[in-house]
Amino acid sequence: MKGDRVEVVVDTGTSTAQMFEIEATKAGRRVDVTSGRGIVEVAELTRTGQPVRVGRFMASRVIAVVEHPAKEGDANGGRRRPRRVEQEETLL
Repeated sequence: MKGDRVEVVVDTGTSTAQMFEIEATKAGRRVDVTSGRGIVEVAELTRTGQPVRVGRFMASRVIAVVEHPAKEGDANGGRRRPRRVEQEETLL
């Protein structure tokens, strides 16, 4: 669903960790996380299952995988738009 995103924190071998983010950018796309044989894979997929963007990480280097689902029923992917305020006319 648009607005779903996954953050992956990876140990780079130095004193800092690096964060990667993959997000479902269009309507009908989703983010899928799989792991197996020492690899963690995060992919943005279309409705038909075709990968758009894929991130592959060594499981031994992955510190955290954080999934942020979009809010249910939110058309703009969990982000808030400023509300439009219309001026009301008063008749005297």
